[in-house]
Amino acid sequence: MSNYAARRTAMVENQLRARGIWDERVLAAMGEVPREAFVPRRLRHRAYVDSALPIGGEQTISQPWIVAAICQELALTGPERVLEVGTGSGYSAAVLALLAAEVISVERDPELSRSARRALAGLGVANVHLEIGDGSLGDPDRAPFAAIAVHAAAPGPPPALVEQLRDGGRLVVPVVEEGEEMLVTFHRHGERMTRATIAPCRFVPLIGEGGFRENG
Repeated sequence: MSNYAARRTAMVENQLRARGIWDERVLAAMGEVPREAFVPRRLRHRAYVDSALPIGGEQTISQPWIVAAICQELALTGPERVLEVGTGSGYSAAVLALLAAEVISVERDPELSRSARRALAGLGVANVHLEIGDGSLGDPDRAPFAAIAVHAAAPGPPPALVEQLRDGGRLVVPVVEEGEEMLVTFHRHGERMTRATIAPCRFVPLIGEGGFRENG
């Protein structure tokens, strides 16, 4: 077993399973995707620390536990089409690609999207479709989605994403309320949405029509 593979196994056991991630499909996916492929070369020695890491453009690759928690909350079984808002490094998209049939991932930063495309192609990931644009508006042409994961903090669930969520689907999004960020799951039941709070979190702001303005 390579050094990276051994550290990935330790991450799954010590950072994820030990901290309440129980979905075996999620644990297996996290154990398979090489996080080091999605961080800058100078930071690869820190690929499996339990924290976010900078990837350029004032963006970060999320802490492994956060990625796993989001994926677990989406409750994927395999055949779903998933929308991801905020491609970032592409790491979460690679994990989602092992959990769902199709992943549509939208990133507003063209350079980050290009970098993610290279990383995903290098791993042979074929079921992730990358788009550049305002992720807070989703992708109405491909909707509805069984699940939506947002990797940026919003003032509430973006209306366009709620509209594009399939009945029975789940939207996981960091929500800023009274100065605090909480990772929240919204579960659609027809016209009704139920809400469950997962944990405190810290993300960059969701910039766009359904998020925050460019200058706050």
